[in-house]
Amino acid sequence: MKKPILYIVIPCYNEEEVLPITSFQFLKKIEELIYKGLVDEKSRILFVNDASSDGTWKIIKNLVDTNKYYLGISQSKNRGHQNAVLAGLMEAKNWADITISIDCDGQDDIDAMNQMVEEYLNGCEIVYGVRNKRDTDTFFKKFTAEGFYKLLNAMGVEVIYNHADYRLVSSRVLKEFENFKEVNIFLRGMFPLVGFKSTSVYYERHERIAGRSHYPISKMLALAFDGITSLSIKPIRFITEMGIFISLLSFIGVLWSIIMHLIGRGVVGWASTVCIICFIGGVQLVSIGVIGEYIGKIYLEVKARPRYIISERIGGQQDKEDDVKET
Repeated sequence: MKKPILYIVIPCYNEEEVLPITSFQFLKKIEELIYKGLVDEKSRILFVNDASSDGTWKIIKNLVDTNKYYLGISQSKNRGHQNAVLAGLMEAKNWADITISIDCDGQDDIDAMNQMVEEYLNGCEIVYGVRNKRDTDTFFKKFTAEGFYKLLNAMGVEVIYNHADYRLVSSRVLKEFENFKEVNIFLRGMFPLVGFKSTSVYYERHERIAGRSHYPISKMLALAFDGITSLSIKPIRFITEMGIFISLLSFIGVLWSIIMHLIGRGVVGWASTVCIICFIGGVQLVSIGVIGEYIGKIYLEVKARPRYIISERIGGQQDKEDDVKET
């Protein structure tokens, strides 16, 4: 079997503090993989600048100028982590046999790449990087993160537990994945839908090397909600079931009131009535909000706007700075 060409895809947004450190680590890793004969000499490191507002793109340009293994693309505007990863994967599939997507903050163990490549050579088309423990997380972080995956699974979204966006994907999978045209993307829930033989590699996640996290609890909750509403209709079914249940309770309540009135034991009280009205009103507003979220996603899908726009490419075959690609 010939050596596969590997592209390491690294989304970057305001990472000027950590990128000078981790870029060297990625370089040593790809040189190691080439030296061990696991990947081809044409393998590269592809940075995806998500329209950073700091000096991230300047650092990437300097890296590309210093070493042939570095490549860079930049988005025309900030479109979020998932779109940045997608842009890198779609760009890399034209040149690579396999890709590994990983964040640039140094938290994911890059040594797990060796086993990922070996699993690919053994016949796996997708290899998921999975955290084996969360000892470095605070109780709140651990509780919310684990709850995130449990909620997704409960809502019908097929995800790998404790897997984020650290994964190996073959070009064969990416060519099929390109047929997934939705604008609302949740990659860790979409790749399992493609199929093909897959496995998981377990590793220990480290503390962030420098800088601060770009994924606070608010963004994690938004990502979870996007994942659920993009890949599952269970919330709407839940609303239907809840509506039927409340209607039955209301019908029983009406019968009870009529019976009490007929036997002369009518109940006087406004507090209970107000509470019931407020409860039903709240349920209705929440239900309308959930349905509205789905309608909003339909609205965006119908528009079919580009999921990313690459405004600049630097390094090697990617050096087409005046070319703008939309997809």
